[in-house]
Amino acid sequence: MKSVRTAVIGVGHMGRWHANKFAALKTSNLVAIVDADIERCRSIGQELDVDAIEDYRELPGKVDAVTVATPTKSHHEIVGYLLRNGIHVLVEKPITATVAEAESLIVLADAEDLVLQVGHLQRFNPALMAVTPYVNNPRFIESHRIAPYTGRSVDISVVLDLMIHDIDLIHGLVRSPVAKIDATGESIISNSIDIANARITFASGCVANITSSRISFKTQQTLRIFQSDAYFSMDLGKNTSTVYRKKRSGPVQKLDDIEIDSWSGDSGDPLLVQNKAFLEAVAGGAPPIVDGRIAMDALQTATTIVELINNK
Repeated sequence: MKSVRTAVIGVGHMGRWHANKFAALKTSNLVAIVDADIERCRSIGQELDVDAIEDYRELPGKVDAVTVATPTKSHHEIVGYLLRNGIHVLVEKPITATVAEAESLIVLADAEDLVLQVGHLQRFNPALMAVTPYVNNPRFIESHRIAPYTGRSVDISVVLDLMIHDIDLIHGLVRSPVAKIDATGESIISNSIDIANARITFASGCVANITSSRISFKTQQTLRIFQSDAYFSMDLGKNTSTVYRKKRSGPVQKLDDIEIDSWSGDSGDPLLVQNKAFLEAVAGGAPPIVDGRIAMDALQTATTIVELINNK
């Protein structure tokens, strides 16, 4: 595969990681990094031996594919500009601030025949990938994603910051339209929602109970899935999975009727895997696991949750 000329716009916490991964991948030729904080940009550019640019409008003609890791409110403008100039885009989640903005970018990417991938990184979590092939027709899902307060991403609610990870995962596992949503939450430290709980009922009958907080004193990233013949328990932070399955049809009479499989892997490098998959899609390989439309579904659900909480 021919190397793809790449760049990263926004080299804050997440963008710097993207730049490191593009610099490490053989299928990537990292050309430049872009940030409004030009001094910081130059410092990182020197470390990676790439050009440091203050204005992303200098990129057309120099690159083929770009990661956008700027604040959410800027995604629509920046991604739209890149797509209109023939550049493939991997944009950090959430895809945009509004569903209408997301839809306009999807239409534009389709019209230009360009890849628009969204950085829902948890899709590449090794613990999830280990059990996904065995999940079918889940009936109940429970997730907890809680973390200490960092001061980052306070321009958006915890729903769009953290909960959207699990919303996307659950949409991918259930594969059924949303029928009903109930939600509650509060602003505790920031001016946005800092803790939230949502109960999503799908047309299939599956119910998902999702809790997210960014004001905890501990970190927890767990996902539990129940279906008619199995129970899956995952720690997405520790990359461990346990699967409990019935050995035969009918009710379980004794413990020997339950088969237990555990999986534990190293941390892996989900971001490297995600960015490699993006470049493969750009080169004409498999389409993105999370394209614009899939990301818009997660954003629609997240937006509804925020509206329900704000209107209480």
